[in-house]
Amino acid sequence: MTETLDQKIERVLKDRIELVPPDPAWPGLFAEEKARLLNTLPEGLIVRVEHYGSTAVPGIWAKPVVDVLVEVADLERARDEAAPILEAQGCDYFWRPQPEGSTPPHYPWFIRRGPGGERTHHIHMTVADSTLWAGLVFRDYLRAHPDAAAEYERLKRRLIADHPGDRVAYTLGKIDFVREIAARAAGS
Repeated sequence: MTETLDQKIERVLKDRIELVPPDPAWPGLFAEEKARLLNTLPEGLIVRVEHYGSTAVPGIWAKPVVDVLVEVADLERARDEAAPILEAQGCDYFWRPQPEGSTPPHYPWFIRRGPGGERTHHIHMTVADSTLWAGLVFRDYLRAHPDAAAEYERLKRRLIADHPGDRVAYTLGKIDFVREIAARAAGS
């Protein structure tokens, strides 16, 4: 039986949320995923690949999921060419919406899983002028400001305690902090 989009969304929203201590393996897991993407996706599709999210910030607890931000030459090509390849490798694929005012309004997003079905990587594909690249500003600010990184870790711990098992509430609870850091970064 084929899974409907609603069933797939319901299934992935049930994935457990946990924070783990910093793992020195995370940069290597990113490098392996980057190599896999460059070796398996069509030539000319990928422009650059970046490690971002909490696993890219040394010293803080994070969900054990490596976030990969991939600049692609064209979103439709990513949708038409990359999605079937990554789905065949077992990735969950979504044409993911972004908040209103973001560019592009949707982008290809993938969840790679380990042998036990646990999330190991989130792969975000977008274009050069996407608002998703602000995630690198956030990453770089936290790398340069350990006090802000520690504050972010405390927020994430509180959100997991306040909203156990609620991925949506966990994610929404971080938005104001991310915006605050963006404002700090713009002012520095």
